[in-house]
Amino acid sequence: MLNITTTPLQYHKTSLVSQVNMKNQLIHTTLLLALTIMALKVQAKDDFQTVAVADPYIDIRTGPGRGYPIFYVVERGKWIAIIKRRTQWYKVRRNINEKRYKEGWVHVSQLVKTLDLKGDYVEFKEEDQDDFIGRQWEAGALGGDFAGANQITMYSGYQATKNISLEVALTQAVGNFSDSLLGTIALAHQPFPHWRASPFFLVGAGKINTEPKATLVRASDRNDNVLLVGAGIKLYITRRFFLRMEYKSHVIQTNTDENEEVE
Repeated sequence: MLNITTTPLQYHKTSLVSQVNMKNQLIHTTLLLALTIMALKVQAKDDFQTVAVADPYIDIRTGPGRGYPIFYVVERGKWIAIIKRRTQWYKVRRNINEKRYKEGWVHVSQLVKTLDLKGDYVEFKEEDQDDFIGRQWEAGALGGDFAGANQITMYSGYQATKNISLEVALTQAVGNFSDSLLGTIALAHQPFPHWRASPFFLVGAGKINTEPKATLVRASDRNDNVLLVGAGIKLYITRRFFLRMEYKSHVIQTNTDENEEVE
């Protein structure tokens, strides 16, 4: 009888100890998770550079431009956090209390005399090639020759990585015998983006509409698919400007048995 009564008691005691250990482990895990979240929040706040206003005041606008209205003024000695930059404008945040804050845009000319945590003036550098390499968007205009016709191209590109971008272009070519309107989308690869004169390569496709200038006999317009490959070079000049030179080879897929090649 002693063996029969002792075994359940030992099992019950072991079960209680296991439940206590699991509960303690759960509490420790919850506390650790809470501390991790708090640390991440503190770290996120510390990612913003904090500066003190040294001028009598600075104006905060609703957008990055002098055309946007001033909605808040920060006085001398107050602290602001710099969130991000857009050309010569900086987005800043002024914490009023733990739950309220003001966010807006300040021109760099009003930030050159701000102070850091050590009391030194904060240096705001001009845009350079590193800023240009880290861009997300670019746009430009090109002029040149399209199979003997004068052409002008407007394009816009999205920088997916430092090496790969997606470009959309619209080209108008005006010739003696026909006019063409070409729309393309292409992938551009820039293997050495840190070079001041950086080569790039293109591959893409699109559509071309050709309108003949026949006077005696009215020729019908053509609407064909286009494949293209190309190469070029981007020469960084200063700040947000660069010179782009490129060569493209187009294959126009006509309705006939022979395709046309245009350079």
